[in-house]
Parts: sequence; C-alpha cells; structure tokens
Amino acid sequence: MGPTKTVGLRPPRLRRRRSPKREEIIANALVDVASELRLTDPAELMLMIRNDHAANLADLVNSSTELFFKSGTLRYALSATFKSPWDGTPVVAIDLEFRHAAVCAFFRLTLGRRRAGVEIVDILFDEEGLDERAKARRLSAAFANARLPPKGLSDRRWGRIGGPLAPRAEKP
Repeated sequence: MGPTKTVGLRPPRLRRRRSPKREEIIANALVDVASELRLTDPAELMLMIRNDHAANLADLVNSSTELFFKSGTLRYALSATFKSPWDGTPVVAIDLEFRHAAVCAFFRLTLGRRRAGVEIVDILFDEEGLDERAKARRLSAAFANARLPPKGLSDRRWGRIGGPLAPRAEKP
C-alpha cells in the first residue's frame, strides 16, 4: 500500500497577534459610527447582506460615517456576514477599510444589540521598521486627523478645546 492522503484537512492557521492597543484605538474612534449603524433595522441589514446588495451596504456605511469622518477615509470593504440564532439577538459583522495619513487599516466591525467590537484584519503603514508604540501613535493620529469637528465648531476651535490634533514630533 502506498502512503495515505488526507483530503480536506488544512494545517492550523497561524494568526499573527494584533496589538489590543490598536484594536482599542479603532474601537474608540468608531463609537459614533457604530451607534449610527445600530439605528438600522437588523432585519434590513441581514437582507442586504444575504442578497449581496454591496452598493446599498456601501451607501449605508458612507451615510453613517459622513458626519464623523472626512469623505473617503472610512469605506465598506465589500464583505459582511451575520449570525441570527433562532432564540437570540442577531449579530452583524461588516468589513471596513480606513485610509488616511499613510495608514491603511482593514478591520471587521461587529454590531450586536448593545455592543460593538472590532477585529483587525491587517494594518499597513507607509514606513517600515516602526515599533509597536510608534504604530499605535500613527494609527491614533490618523484616526484623529480624519475626524470631522463637531457641528458648529471651526477647525481652529476644535483643536483648542481638546479635539484631535496631530501628535507632537518626538525628540530624537
């Protein structure tokens, strides 16, 4: 007899450990967006996902982000799923892409009845050789700079009252 072959089994996936700090940065930046998306009827969201209405989902994400982020910085990444247990609350996961200030982040925003979560898929930085702290600072600064000031505040006043500002340059 020859060697046996195993069909259908894959080796275990090795997942790179993502920094919880970076997930926290993204989650904190998306609180308003998640709250806005949660206003949508879950049945309607699941219908759009099930019927592969990518344009409708992209429009929904765009309208939920336009009050909080600069145009084009946060987009639907053309993938979404949902879980709808018979005796439980539905959970919707929407893949998003953030691009701003030499940072590109791909992540999944999970929306439940009362909570939302973020799972990072990948984060790309234009610069190589950054340590974890520098990556976290760049990501935080990119999200802060991509945010729009609250209605009624000019960009100058937004910076003066503690709104997002670019981080200070590090001393060598």
